[in-house]
Amino acid sequence: MEKKNINNVKLGKDVKIFDFVNLYGCSIDDNTKIGSFVEIQKNATIGKNCKISSHTFICEGVHIEDNVFIGHNVTFINDKNPRSVNADGGMQTEADWAVEKTFVKIGASIGSSSTIMCGVTVGENAIVGAGAVVTKDVPSNTIVAGVPAKVIREIGVISD
Repeated sequence: MEKKNINNVKLGKDVKIFDFVNLYGCSIDDNTKIGSFVEIQKNATIGKNCKISSHTFICEGVHIEDNVFIGHNVTFINDKNPRSVNADGGMQTEADWAVEKTFVKIGASIGSSSTIMCGVTVGENAIVGAGAVVTKDVPSNTIVAGVPAKVIREIGVISD
């Protein structure tokens, strides 16, 4: 049984989307693979030749460049102060908060079960270790791991 919910999505050529995926208002470029049980929200962008593994959540305001690997069960956050209700007890709406953008630069890899807080940039060719919680920018060509994520070491530049 195939179930895909794809609404108002810009898809490039040869994009592969597996079952049980929810995509809306986003952009996915050429040759990218989207695994099962992934949600990508409006105004998120995914570059060319990316692999988004299963059970991943990519929220509004996340911009992923080309050649990026996202492991299983990765979660992106777009609000530093989430609340369900306002001070008066009324339910919040989109007008009550502002999306904080997050950027994943070309060639980066994010390990399974990582959480990427909003307002950060994961640099070119950087590697985020599995289970890391990224709370600040990750420099290009480094490996980070831990809670919160810290630089473990630098890595050589990956060439084409």
